[in-house]
Amino acid sequence: MNLLELFFHTLEVTLPVFAMVFAGIGLKRLKWIDSGFVNTASALVFKATLPALIFMSLIKADLSIALDVSLLLFFAAATLGQFFISWVWASYRVPKADRGIYVQGAFRGNCGVVGLALAAGMYGNYGLSAGSLLLGVVIVIYNALSVVALAAYQPDQSTDWRSLLKHIVTNPLIISVFAALPFTALSIPLPSWLITSGDYFASLTLPLALICIGATLSVATLRNGSQVALSASSMKMMVLPFLSTLAAWAVGFSDEQLGLLFFFFASPTAAASFVMVKAINGNVALAANIIAITTLMASVTVTAGIFILRLLGWI
Repeated sequence: MNLLELFFHTLEVTLPVFAMVFAGIGLKRLKWIDSGFVNTASALVFKATLPALIFMSLIKADLSIALDVSLLLFFAAATLGQFFISWVWASYRVPKADRGIYVQGAFRGNCGVVGLALAAGMYGNYGLSAGSLLLGVVIVIYNALSVVALAAYQPDQSTDWRSLLKHIVTNPLIISVFAALPFTALSIPLPSWLITSGDYFASLTLPLALICIGATLSVATLRNGSQVALSASSMKMMVLPFLSTLAAWAVGFSDEQLGLLFFFFASPTAAASFVMVKAINGNVALAANIIAITTLMASVTVTAGIFILRLLGWI
């Protein structure tokens, strides 16, 4: 396969995902969808269709393949490393009031939508099932570390571990992972009609979520982007994915494992980071800028990353 064929083969993975994001931008500008639609659809995805997608992918998965303990442990360790690097950098280069927002924006990725969509596009059911298990780990870590980072630099804020634990336990995505595991581990069958209906419902997830991401992007927000937002975005989309993927390759991950890790490392900043900043009355403009910039950067950085990894023969 020559370089041009390799490049177009790479686009086959990334273009379907980011085309839906840009479709969301276009639909919002045409006023075919509005903020009310985005809010309702986003809630539907988080509370129902994404949990259904995770559940359906896991009950069909072969746990002997999808449940990779070394992959889960490395991803957890790498996320902690990203958090530490972001914190150290922010301590020297970012105004104190914005450090927590910078740290969260730099390490917290949108793995539940963008990462999972890319994994599914490239690796099919393995990407969905193994990615869903990774998602269960990342939800816990992201929420815990985000609370720590934001509380450390916001006046009159403290780390409310009881509230955090409740938020994690009641998270629909985590519930769907644990609900599916007994069916997978014990090979408990479900009626075929229920599986078909579940697949229909779950199939709404990725296109709907990606369109909502595009619809929330604001050109005005991008124009007002600060140097801090650009720095956090560069950290999230270039520095940390490069270091983490290189570390994964160095310890022996390759092929599907390395590709899956890269997709999760290279996902743009999660929209949930804005919600958390807003809840503590932080700099919401900075949080919004980071989300918008990283989402647009992802179409280039993820494509380039897959192309390079394939060129090197690592995935």
